[in-house]
Amino acid sequence: MRKFLLLLKPPPGWVLAVNLVIALLIGLFIYASYISNAVSYLSDAPETCINCHVMRTQYATWQHSSHREVAACNDCHVPQDNLFRKYAFKARDGMRHAYMFTFRLEPQVIRMHEAGVNVVQENCMNCHENTNRDTRLAGITAEQVRHGEGKLCWDCHREVPHSRVRSLVSTPHARAPLLPSPVPEWLKKMTETE
Repeated sequence: MRKFLLLLKPPPGWVLAVNLVIALLIGLFIYASYISNAVSYLSDAPETCINCHVMRTQYATWQHSSHREVAACNDCHVPQDNLFRKYAFKARDGMRHAYMFTFRLEPQVIRMHEAGVNVVQENCMNCHENTNRDTRLAGITAEQVRHGEGKLCWDCHREVPHSRVRSLVSTPHARAPLLPSPVPEWLKKMTETE
């Protein structure tokens, strides 16, 4: 039995190698979190949505809309019925966005995916329930629209809040806040030329 246990003993450098790989992975995770400004995604600030340059058109058109004073991005695009559903949706949607932007899969014209359509329709209906009470569309869900029953809110209200044109070049000189540089100060100082 003792000889068998000696055979299971790992080689001398094995523990060090595993610890180095784990440290490297943790370091890469921390660096990726820092460079992507990951903590900002926990907030509801509209500027978070332009961490990726491709959302500047959506930010600029929202900024000039009637919704700017009463609703930020997450008020429309994230479930508002409970905290668990809100952050579960943000995590799932954020991972989808991170994957698409990392591998350069974002389309020229950005459209909501099915889960996003459901959430936005829900939020339109919840915020505007007093005005919808007297319309034929009151209570129409995205699922019903897929089956040919009624329309989505933005089928008629196309200009709210992002306007019709949604390509990456539709607002080329839009004013949007500059994001802080992800380059650390010590690296900036090292690369400055005199």
